Amino acid sequence: MESKELLSGIRVIDCGTYIAGPASATVMSDFGADVIKIERPQGGDLWRLFSRLPGTAKADLDWCWILTNRNKRSVALDLADRAGREALLELVKKSDVFVTNYQALILRKFRLTWEDLRPLNQRLIYAHLTGYGDRGEDADDPAFDALAYWARSGLMMSVVGRDGTPGGARPGMGDHPTAMSMFGAIMLGLYNRERTGRGSKVGTSLIASGAWANACDLQAKFLKAEFPQRAVDGPPPNPLTAGYLAGDGKVFMLVQLDPEHEFPRLCAALGMPDLATSELFINDAARSKNAAELHALLQSQFESRDIPTLRKLFKQFDIKWSLLPQLDDVVADPQLRAAEAVIEIDHPTKRTIETINSPVFMEGVEKRKPTVAPEVGAHTREVLSECGYSKEAIEKLIRSGAAASID
Repeated sequence: MESKELLSGIRVIDCGTYIAGPASATVMSDFGADVIKIERPQGGDLWRLFSRLPGTAKADLDWCWILTNRNKRSVALDLADRAGREALLELVKKSDVFVTNYQALILRKFRLTWEDLRPLNQRLIYAHLTGYGDRGEDADDPAFDALAYWARSGLMMSVVGRDGTPGGARPGMGDHPTAMSMFGAIMLGLYNRERTGRGSKVGTSLIASGAWANACDLQAKFLKAEFPQRAVDGPPPNPLTAGYLAGDGKVFMLVQLDPEHEFPRLCAALGMPDLATSELFINDAARSKNAAELHALLQSQFESRDIPTLRKLFKQFDIKWSLLPQLDDVVADPQLRAAEAVIEIDHPTKRTIETINSPVFMEGVEKRKPTVAPEVGAHTREVLSECGYSKEAIEKLIRSGAAASID
């Protein structure tokens, strides 16, 4: 393993809120970047409040903050105060990346646009994540991922129950994929800087990421494709890409996209090799015509076997499938840990807690050991001192309310 973290020496200013923008900085922090989280002196980032809202999951620790803000240093500055804004500008001069997902009108209000910051640092990568893009009638509209990513992209009305009820968005469901797009844009900006020596403005939007997630259906619509009608009840239109109930009450998903080769293997796994050559199911047209019969037949076979038995058969015959687990099952899944999707954080009161790792890996490069997400202003004095502020100047900022610190 490399002893030096890949992004060690890169300083990132996270001047955003909630999830999508800040989460892209979290990914950078996992690879060693020094991420400085800019927060309001009173209350900090609004994302700290999310888990208190009615209808959200409750725990004795703030799961929102733990997830998205590990490894970061918190600096509390009042950007409406001239001295607070000037402190941020001093940080900008000494940083590599400025990440924000504030609306353009807010950036203009605080004079933190690309045009404002570029003259201060010609090597700065300015990363702006928006809800609806930089141009167009809705460019300045406020947005959350439930709106711009999930609803506006068409995903919400594409994933509906049999009664036509749309699926609701889960917290961060569109923010975290969009954060990965932003991470890619930032790294592209850094790569371009290596080649040219110059900084640049990069970005993405929730609506563009949502459209990318829904790209297959949207591309079909662009080409005026005809979609199958959703049935209110009855068997699935394709029994080879459907959910089934096993004999022990567990639900699983079967997916066969190459039935010419995969369906005979499934029939062999179930001890019915002749089924694959039956006139009822011999090809796509026959299986479509007799979908109800095939679905009922497969269900009768699956419900006579428990999941451990099916797992063994599916592995032996190379059948693509997955359990449809509840959250309790997901967090206990050992494969998440084997895939390094779950990592541990040392915690001052809980000893260790688990969290979700960023989904990017590089052979021979080790990620940093994660640290707990900071309290509001936990590093204000430390970071401002690094920027050249004297102890007296820092105390003056704190006394005036332009900055805040926890000590």
